Amino acid sequence: MEKKTTENFSSSENMKEKGIAAGQDRPELQKAIQEIVDSGFLGVQLRVNDEQGEWVGSAGVSRLGEEAKPPTNGHFRIGSNTKTFTATVVLQLVAEGRIGLDDSVIDYLPEFGLDRRITVRMLLQHTSGVFNFTGEYYEDGTVVPGIPWQGQEWVDNRFKTYRPEELVRLALSKPARFEPGTDWSYSNTNYVLARLLIEKVTGRSLAEEMQRLILEPLGLSGTVVPDTQPEIPEPHAHAYYRYEEAGEQKTVDVTRQNPSWISTGGDMISTTQDLHTFISALMGGKLLPAPLLAEMCKPYPKIGYGLGVFVQNAGPNGDVTIITHNGGISGYAALMYSTPDGSKTLTASLNYVDDVAMSLAVAFQKATQRLLEEVFGGGLAGSANATEPASKQD
Repeated sequence: MEKKTTENFSSSENMKEKGIAAGQDRPELQKAIQEIVDSGFLGVQLRVNDEQGEWVGSAGVSRLGEEAKPPTNGHFRIGSNTKTFTATVVLQLVAEGRIGLDDSVIDYLPEFGLDRRITVRMLLQHTSGVFNFTGEYYEDGTVVPGIPWQGQEWVDNRFKTYRPEELVRLALSKPARFEPGTDWSYSNTNYVLARLLIEKVTGRSLAEEMQRLILEPLGLSGTVVPDTQPEIPEPHAHAYYRYEEAGEQKTVDVTRQNPSWISTGGDMISTTQDLHTFISALMGGKLLPAPLLAEMCKPYPKIGYGLGVFVQNAGPNGDVTIITHNGGISGYAALMYSTPDGSKTLTASLNYVDDVAMSLAVAFQKATQRLLEEVFGGGLAGSANATEPASKQD
């Protein structure tokens, strides 16, 4: 495949606002995203906002077999970055006095018979112990499957509709991973429960509350809460999945799919511009009162996870704090990084050919480290859990 690169820059109005001269050149960033493509990914779109201004670029191709480059602000599935949006809505409802962060979830959702010790905070921090409906992977190598989300079975049923209650009931039919509040384990079920909590308390859909509290106030016109809808707005790069059928490898375009199988664990669609606007506003204190933002960014000691965000150390000496959440879903990966004050951000999307073996997982981690070194001055320390592409976690 011929190497393709391009650079693009924000509108003249935005450039004027940022003080950016048209044609600003940052070859180290273009080189970094080209190296990601060379490592096996189809395409990359990257946006960096820092002391040098705003830089936007892309590399690779938008779809297999064609030469067109990825749109520099195209739409993509953001995977587990959905969790950061969802946690923010829950905390905004806490700020409105409609939810207590340390309230028992069963008081809001009695129909599921949850352990009374599980609090709202535990859902957002993944310390509830509730089984992950996409499957649990234990340290001894034991795997307890959940809903089908890989292989031919998923491909054949990728337009099936799951209701969030169905996903929760499946999870609750399995043994809890640990006693509530005693450990940490990433579980998509926590965030489906958070969605149901939001909808129960407000009497409105998650999409409506997301629109009221985040999308409309920030003008995030490129961000979508799709529920069961399979479409992605144009423009967008394409995502693919490779699987084996009757001993033969097949690759299928999975850009269109019904994301209800992952629900609030990772179903949202956005752009690099909207992710930048969101994370910089969130960290800049525009969405949450200072005490709740501090709660959000207080890391659980074992893993460095707050309430819907990872809190990581970066820089050559590990002296730079970064707030982040990445996500991966069926051939798309999304990156979202920010300094704690929102003044420096990195948002990106990768499109690629996914598979059961997650064969690009290592390349993804290396690519992420390279970008972080260029933008934040060093890779993350101990951040493997923050940098997995479409995997068991997302």
